[in-house]
Amino acid sequence: MGAAPFPAGILIAAVAFHATVVLSSFPATFHLERGITANHKLKLSKLKERDRVRHGRMLQSSGVGVVDFPVQGTFDPFLVGLYYTRLQLGTPPRDFYVQIDTGSDVLWVSCGSCNGCPVNSGLHIPLNFFDPGSSPTASLISCSDQRCSLGLQSSDSVCSAQNNLCGYNFQYGDGSGTSGYYVSDLLHFDTVLGGSVMNNSSAPIVFGCSALQAGDLTKSDRAVDGIFGFGQQDMSVVSQLASQGISPRAFSHCLKGDDSGGGILVLGEIVEPNIVYTPLVPSQPHYNLNMHSISVNGQTLAIDPSVFGTSSSQGTIIDSGTTLAYLAEAAYDPFISAITSIVSPSVRPYLSKGNHCYLISSSINDIFPQVSLNFAGGASMILIPQDYLIQQSSIGGAALWCIGFQKIQGQGITILGDLVLKDKIFVYDIANQRIGWANYDCSMSVNVSTAIDTGKSEFVNAGTLSNNGSPKNMPHKLTPVTMMSFLLHMLLLNCYMFL
Repeated sequence: MGAAPFPAGILIAAVAFHATVVLSSFPATFHLERGITANHKLKLSKLKERDRVRHGRMLQSSGVGVVDFPVQGTFDPFLVGLYYTRLQLGTPPRDFYVQIDTGSDVLWVSCGSCNGCPVNSGLHIPLNFFDPGSSPTASLISCSDQRCSLGLQSSDSVCSAQNNLCGYNFQYGDGSGTSGYYVSDLLHFDTVLGGSVMNNSSAPIVFGCSALQAGDLTKSDRAVDGIFGFGQQDMSVVSQLASQGISPRAFSHCLKGDDSGGGILVLGEIVEPNIVYTPLVPSQPHYNLNMHSISVNGQTLAIDPSVFGTSSSQGTIIDSGTTLAYLAEAAYDPFISAITSIVSPSVRPYLSKGNHCYLISSSINDIFPQVSLNFAGGASMILIPQDYLIQQSSIGGAALWCIGFQKIQGQGITILGDLVLKDKIFVYDIANQRIGWANYDCSMSVNVSTAIDTGKSEFVNAGTLSNNGSPKNMPHKLTPVTMMSFLLHMLLLNCYMFL
């Protein structure tokens, strides 16, 4: 589906692709970090503006193991950053820092002789340029390659009659973009299977080689080496590895909501008894869900169910790259009215630059109601006050808490961003076209299923690997990594493109 119908900030960069990945068991270890600003109190209006720009960035036109990404960073909407991870590509392996993007499908990195690509980063990370000519295991993808042909069908790859290279041209709604060509080379990782750690593994993957960048992508103060797409399409690394039975066609995350930060991101399905599932809306390029209703304090709001229907111009999207949350216009006012009517005897409503806020002198948990987002299949997402409120400042000794849900004027889009997703397990079961979640303490370890269509479930108490790997035959714990140091000079939203 093209970008025009959706103003939402879900980047579609999908290329249909049948991978030829071969290798042994998994998981790979990548070090996922979240950069944040030194300024801890950006205004809510600034957050809304950054989300708005992001939402305009729609792209136009068999041993099985677990891939483990140790998460660094912290969730706080006033500490605006991004999630990124370090990959090793090529021969010999070279480091590339790439942004984690659940709304796109293509992994791409800056390449040698790139026009407009930043050469340094305000994130204090070294930037590298991939050079296919210096890696003996690299090969270019030609226009006659079946993988390119599938991309042509979905308008996500282009061919040049001059050089027969399979290329791409991703344009985004804010005017930024990148173009380049596809290459195949080795992705290096550590693996865990059955509790044993195997180092120095690798698998060939296809990824984009960026030769041109424009717009905000060229800004060095927020630069990384590229984008790591976690979408559903065949070009994603998730799909490439799953297509050869290396890892499941699923991934999960659990992001900590407190200031200590950290979390879990893994290819595989986190197994937890309280997880509830709802089906993905079929034939959508995003992670779209069928939301049926919203309940406040146990009472279903009087909102026409058609408001939440999925079409070319509306729908409910899970987007880990959006800081706040956004409600379809027709659902926003009933939501605000229900909250206000319940809390007004105890707190004073306060309008702050168009935001619905409340002056509070006691705990919000004692005053504000529980909210339930109700989805197809009977799955409900329970939100406590911290999942829909943001503390903005203090006035006269009273704390000012504002509704973090925003209205998308004139639109039927509902976007559930980090404000809602934090402190919950989320499972993206692409193989079975469903998404599941459960409230969870993301500082705790989790079990991950490594079974794929075998009728056998192997559970790995998976965890964070060190840079040098873990001792052999030791239980593999998947636990959050707290952030070791704040990254300064960051104003980037977590996930997707640069603002």
